[in-house]
Amino acid sequence: GAREGSKKAAILALLQRKGGATLQELMSATDWQAHSVRGFLSGTLRKKMGLPVESAKREDGKRVYSIIS
Repeated sequence: GAREGSKKAAILALLQRKGGATLQELMSATDWQAHSVRGFLSGTLRKKMGLPVESAKREDGKRVYSIIS
């Protein structure tokens, strides 16, 4: 779980919405740099929390991250 109003909660909310979230959207929500967002997705969400985070490219070429339910 994540504390309400935390950056972790913001990222989880973005990843759980339909269509997921782009790296740019995650960076804007947290004020983190790209490498910090990707590290959080990999280290905290995937490894520590065991969440199935999916990464896919959209037709416009942008990468979208989402949590598979």
